[in-house]
Amino acid sequence: MPETAPPDPTGPDFDDEAFDAADLPGSHAPHPGAHRGGLGQTPSQTVGPFFGYALPYAGGPDVRAPWLPDAIRLHGTVSDGAGDPIPDAIVEIWGADAAGRPSTERGSFDRDAHGFAGFGRAAVDRAGHYAFTTIKPGAARAGSAPYLLVTVFARGVTHHLFTRAYFADEAAANASDPLLARVDESRRGTLVAQADGPGSYRFDIRLQGEGETVFLDYGTEV
Repeated sequence: MPETAPPDPTGPDFDDEAFDAADLPGSHAPHPGAHRGGLGQTPSQTVGPFFGYALPYAGGPDVRAPWLPDAIRLHGTVSDGAGDPIPDAIVEIWGADAAGRPSTERGSFDRDAHGFAGFGRAAVDRAGHYAFTTIKPGAARAGSAPYLLVTVFARGVTHHLFTRAYFADEAAANASDPLLARVDESRRGTLVAQADGPGSYRFDIRLQGEGETVFLDYGTEV
């Protein structure tokens, strides 16, 4: 079989441009549904369920080593509108330190056992339960109550959800917190973690239905 000679790069028919979709047959034909005008953000796809298997990492829930005296436990369940646990949700928390200052330490993925990076990620178990060890934060500013910022990734939602976990044993601070004051009193309790033991707080998250957790809008386009 005769061999085909390689193209002459100096020849008139040589084309060194990379192949792209415009080279496909019919690519230049008019398309009735072709987009015209500026480009915009496409809609988000539903979250998960693969996040629950792909994103957790060893030590993710241990924002503060549990054996340190200032460590607290924040735990709870993530449930759907029927009250059933969501077995593959992910919960993330961000929190300030005990003085209300954001952490500037590096190492959320490779933690210093004596440090505090402020960020944690936990997958729920089959019963929808999650747990973190962290520091009970101080108030970030005068007139506000201490809280942890909580993010939820779960199946059936098109964008991750933001909420806050305040602490029930900070009643005076909670009463003057400007964000809690804007939440209907009948739903305010969904933002408050209840003490259920020494250094332990329970914060259940309900995605919809009766007792739905109050979620916060930070102006994210969805």
